[in-house]
Amino acid sequence: MDKVLGIDIGGTSIKVGLFSTEGILEAVSKIPTGEIVSEAAFAVVTEGLKSLLAENGATPDDVIAIGLDVPGPVDDEGKVGMLANIELDPDGLQAAIKRAFKRANLAFVNDANAAALGELWQGTAKGASSFVLIAIGTGVGGGVVCNGKLVSGAFGAGGEIGHVTVNRDETESCGCGRKGCLEQYASATGIVRSYLSECDKLGIEPVKLDGPTDTLSVFNAHRAGDKAAKKAISQMSDCLGYAMAQISVVVDPQIYLIGGGVGGGFKLYAEELRAAFRKYCLAPSVATRILPASLGNDAAMYGCAYEALLERGE
Repeated sequence: MDKVLGIDIGGTSIKVGLFSTEGILEAVSKIPTGEIVSEAAFAVVTEGLKSLLAENGATPDDVIAIGLDVPGPVDDEGKVGMLANIELDPDGLQAAIKRAFKRANLAFVNDANAAALGELWQGTAKGASSFVLIAIGTGVGGGVVCNGKLVSGAFGAGGEIGHVTVNRDETESCGCGRKGCLEQYASATGIVRSYLSECDKLGIEPVKLDGPTDTLSVFNAHRAGDKAAKKAISQMSDCLGYAMAQISVVVDPQIYLIGGGVGGGFKLYAEELRAAFRKYCLAPSVATRILPASLGNDAAMYGCAYEALLERGE
């Protein structure tokens, strides 16, 4: 009764999925963590994993692969780089898990890359040999799959689509320190910023926003005929289509998948995004499909489990 665990590591908790080796999600649980840097914290994680197994009639000896996704770069060798938004000792956690799950192969994966693998395993991209997932939330992340394999890069920067330069004249700095990155226009933060800027230019009172990433309100304003919201969404679509055209001359994927929180509004801007891509892309890439991702917030959990299986040779 071989099992696989997919662990989605967040800042205050981790979400764990228990999978069959065929990719069927059998159970999900959340384990509160906080900083994962001490033996006590590692024990909270391992005991939480054991509890999930016990609740579903399994034991640690049944687990053959464990994948963990992290919000930071992971290189081709599985080495975790800088982790800016989470306190995690990856080596210590790995050692603790290996002690508790002796049969299991372990794999670390970047969270956006993991989401791409999840879509490849059990989502919209199932059966595709090449595709790019663009995860649009507070920032913009991505995952690139070529010939059925994830491209993470020599230094873990593969798939950092949010930092494709789309405006060389931008004066404001991106969070990465550079200027004119896609993330400044196509992320939830960028869309809201653009919306407020357009409201100011047009002399329009903005709709009530629940914070700097409230794209839902901007989307609803667009549906209601708000001119500033329409301009902000048009700018997002144009910048994203331009960035995708640049990616296509290097990767030339069959499919682009749009996921993340902003991906939930895909129907609203889908045709505008497709038109922008066709405007900027090289002629042979016009047939590339642009589709919504399907696994939602579970995609990374699926993907890191799948990567652990792949590394095990399944």
